[in-house]
Amino acid sequence: MSHVLHDIEKQVIKVLQSEPNLTEEGISQKTTLSMDQIRRGVEWLRQKKLADVTETTSISLSLGKNGLEALKNGLPERRLVTLVQDGPKTFDEIRSSLHGFDFNAAIAHAKRNDWINIEKTDTGSKISLKDPDADVPNDSDLIISKLGERTIVPTEFDNTPLAEPLKSLMERPDFIIQHEEKTKTVSLSETGKKIDLEKLDSGAIDVEADVPHVHAARIHPLNDTINEVRETFVHLGFTEIIGDLSQSSFWNFDALFTPQDHPARELQDTFYLKGLNAKQLATPTQIKNVSSAHKKGWRYYWDIQEAKKMVLRTHTTCVTIKYLADKKPDEARIFSLGRVFRNEKVSYKHLVEFNQVEGIVVGKHITLRDLMGIQKEFYRKIGLTKVKFWPTFFPYTEPSLQSMVYNERLGKWIELFGMGIFRPEVTKPLGITKPVLAWGGGIERIAMLKFGLDDVREFYNNNLSWLRTASKCQ
Repeated sequence: MSHVLHDIEKQVIKVLQSEPNLTEEGISQKTTLSMDQIRRGVEWLRQKKLADVTETTSISLSLGKNGLEALKNGLPERRLVTLVQDGPKTFDEIRSSLHGFDFNAAIAHAKRNDWINIEKTDTGSKISLKDPDADVPNDSDLIISKLGERTIVPTEFDNTPLAEPLKSLMERPDFIIQHEEKTKTVSLSETGKKIDLEKLDSGAIDVEADVPHVHAARIHPLNDTINEVRETFVHLGFTEIIGDLSQSSFWNFDALFTPQDHPARELQDTFYLKGLNAKQLATPTQIKNVSSAHKKGWRYYWDIQEAKKMVLRTHTTCVTIKYLADKKPDEARIFSLGRVFRNEKVSYKHLVEFNQVEGIVVGKHITLRDLMGIQKEFYRKIGLTKVKFWPTFFPYTEPSLQSMVYNERLGKWIELFGMGIFRPEVTKPLGITKPVLAWGGGIERIAMLKFGLDDVREFYNNNLSWLRTASKCQ
């Protein structure tokens, strides 16, 4: 098959046909191409299977800061031996010449080499040579001397008596530095070697050449999941409501019967908007009733100033509870979907900003069984069939449940939505007379299950290779 080649590719092939193996720098020296052009040309040829790229790593050694000091003045242990050559010395006498790290290192390595004795006396510890007349060999001195101010490859010490001392010396801080240098060598494949550049210059067109691969734009996998969740609740007969990202502590916490000394309201868990307080908190009746519920239920002084503090909402329940307080519907099926914020340490399963969906059902005869049925039907519609429920505790629902979904890939149950029936302490102060089923959870966790991810941060890493194939992961 004939090939249509760019001029850059032709220049690279011409050089490699005369010299089979060259680095990209070597190709640059033999052509008028820039390094950027050469890298592009080599990659084009590699994709066409006309060139091969071999990457090698070379390792070299040189003296670090402490190694250069040892080259000049000797290793600490060698200096210690010299100090006590003419007789025992106290620790204080030795410290006058060997300071700080050198003192400790000298004693440690001299003891390991079995060169010295340490004797405790009434006036303090003294150090002496075990055999003052014996020659004290030190392979580390020889290694330092060999390296000098040069850079050498570590293989020079392989299969020699210096191999182990070198390994030991490299463990000491800043004595020997290891350098790694990666080199790419380019060569032509068998097909590339056979290309006749003179025939290619005839202007022939390769009608069988592959067309360029085009990556069509697509919706981000997380947005795909958000849209699917929204569509699923709409199909189940729910109506979406929208609220502000910033909320007063009254609607984010107090209206949901969360005490003002609850850990979730600390700066470590919640983002407060510095210097901002809500101007219009709620109606006087709502404020009075919520205050009374807290005083009666939690037995403490309820501070309206705490309730006025503005926060980045920690859940979307604050949107739905305000909707219920204002509308007081006899029946309702609504949900709220959007970003929420938690002041948490980022990890494989936690983010400071994520997406949450939360819904409620209001009705006269609804029960916890209805809530479980709604959840099961929701999970079924998005492809999650193994579901069970565990009892748990939430400040504003009683009874409360945690839905668990089985992850086939991990072979274990995963927590998803929390749910329950709003407590009377939440509904009665706001004039809501009918039972309210409520649930909520993070959408990223659902997306992780759908796309087989173990780390939630992968959705925000902008990994194009994964994003282009994410649809195949479902």
